[in-house]
Amino acid sequence: MFSHIMLGTNDLDAAKKFYDALLGTLGAKPGVLDRHRLFWRHAGGTFSMSQPINGEPATIGNGSTFGFAAESIEQANAAHAAGIAAGGVTCEDPPGWRGEGKGAMYLAYLRDPDGNKVCLLHRPPKA
Repeated sequence: MFSHIMLGTNDLDAAKKFYDALLGTLGAKPGVLDRHRLFWRHAGGTFSMSQPINGEPATIGNGSTFGFAAESIEQANAAHAAGIAAGGVTCEDPPGWRGEGKGAMYLAYLRDPDGNKVCLLHRPPKA
C-alpha cells in the first residue's frame, strides 16, 4: 500500500544520527543525503526525513505515530535503546506486551529528536 514515508526535520544531522542508530538495529544501512533529504531503504520500504521545501519549520503531527517492524522482542528493545542513545526520548508505557491472545503485540515507543512518535512493533508468529 505505501511507497514511502517522509517526515519533516529541522536538523538533518540529528535525524541521521537517530535513524541510522534505530534503523541500523533493524538491518537498514545508513541514510543517504540528497540535498535537503535523507533516505533509508530496507526490505522494500523507503523512510525519509526532509527539511521542509517551503522554508517553514518542520512540525510534528499530534496524534500521529509511525511504526517499524521488529523481528523479535530483542530487536525491538535494541532499536528502542539505540534511539534513546542517539537523542530520542522514551514515551508512553515502557516497552512491553499490549493486548491479549492472538492480538497481543510487543510495542516500544519513543520520540525522535524532532518530536515525531515512533513505535517498534513485534508481532509473534501466528500459531
